[in-house]
Amino acid sequence: MIPRIAIPIPTSTDPDYNAKSWHQYAEAVTRAGGIPVEIPLNATPRETADLINTCQAVLLPGSPADVNPQKYGHDPIPECNPADPARENVDELLIQDAHNLYKPILAICFGTQSLNVWRGGTLIQDLAPMPVNHPAGRSVAVAHTAAVAPDSLLGTIIPSEEAPEQDGFLRLPINSSHHQAIGIPGDGLRIAARCPQDAVIEAIEGGQDATNPHAHFVLGVQWHPERSYDISPASRALFERFISEAAAWIPRPIHTSVA
Repeated sequence: MIPRIAIPIPTSTDPDYNAKSWHQYAEAVTRAGGIPVEIPLNATPRETADLINTCQAVLLPGSPADVNPQKYGHDPIPECNPADPARENVDELLIQDAHNLYKPILAICFGTQSLNVWRGGTLIQDLAPMPVNHPAGRSVAVAHTAAVAPDSLLGTIIPSEEAPEQDGFLRLPINSSHHQAIGIPGDGLRIAARCPQDAVIEAIEGGQDATNPHAHFVLGVQWHPERSYDISPASRALFERFISEAAAWIPRPIHTSVA
């Protein structure tokens, strides 16, 4: 079976951003063996649910918006970008469905932050100027490295030739395009990678790891592997593993009691 992958439109406010970004995610999914399914942000909850039900996995893309900080108990600061309630509502429907049925989740940049907040975690609203250029943008192919735990799910996916071991971690070169970051990981999520220079969290995951390979596949990265698909074996490996998990997905049985 060729799995169908739900990918929400990145933003309800910037059509130009959508036009150049959504298709990159869709192309990476297609090249890895999946079928990208566009999830609109202006449909009714019923229409969205019906479309989600046709998909075997969820990819949460980036966005120029920031998650509403009131959702994690913070007041917005001036550096925080406006929230996008339409995108957040669709993300919440997608994440809830994926967690209910154990559908694989791959989250990228804003998608990772959205996932973390949904799981009860917090965000750093703005990264202070540091030696590391986290908001580098799409024109910078490699902004810095991520120190990946070898026994993490992420560590079992990325190829060693691109991420050599150093001081007990796999050092993966990554692009970077974010000004916010994970603060406290959400319930059931663990840190899989940090930036070695400033300890900013670069990846979170839940379920699977090297010791539990058959658990729910949940992986969020702060960088953009869809942008580096052609030049990075690790980026291709991330999408290929995600699509293989989607192809193997079996709905989680849901039992209801009858009085």
